[in-house]
Amino acid sequence: MGEKESKGLVHIYTGDGKGKTTAALGLAIRAAGQGMKVTFIQFLKGQPCGEHFFISQYHPFNIVQISIGDSFSKSKEQLHQEAQQTLAYAEQEMLSEQYDLVILDEIFAAVAQGLVTVNQVLNLLDKKPVPVELVLTGRRAPPEIVQRADLVTEMLMIKHPFSEGITARRGIEY
Repeated sequence: MGEKESKGLVHIYTGDGKGKTTAALGLAIRAAGQGMKVTFIQFLKGQPCGEHFFISQYHPFNIVQISIGDSFSKSKEQLHQEAQQTLAYAEQEMLSEQYDLVILDEIFAAVAQGLVTVNQVLNLLDKKPVPVELVLTGRRAPPEIVQRADLVTEMLMIKHPFSEGITARRGIEY
């Protein structure tokens, strides 16, 4: 494999549309299917979703959530502590040489809430080992981070059932 093929890229899935986590999960499944080692680390997710049940049954990779429970009922201090713990864990895993693909799901939600700084994310990008593929997801990706990425996909919401009063559905939104 040549240098270009062995270099891991930085991906961003952002925007107000649905599908950011779903796209990252699809990539994780594809990578695992090709024998790559994957870790999927979630910021501020809280409740178990369908992907957790699937992963616990089939074990193609791990999904890690340090922040568990309803984030709306937690204090800003507790959320900050959990986000910082998640970031430290993510850095440790990224540098461990155990993973080909590291996904930081909803990291931009943590940035938007002031729980993780833009500089912390940029520092993480600076430390990324060359072969590691790194995926960052969440709404409102900061321009400084977008500029550093190799691939940026913006999910654009054209129409969403939430505007019609249809709430999140098991197996579709979670």
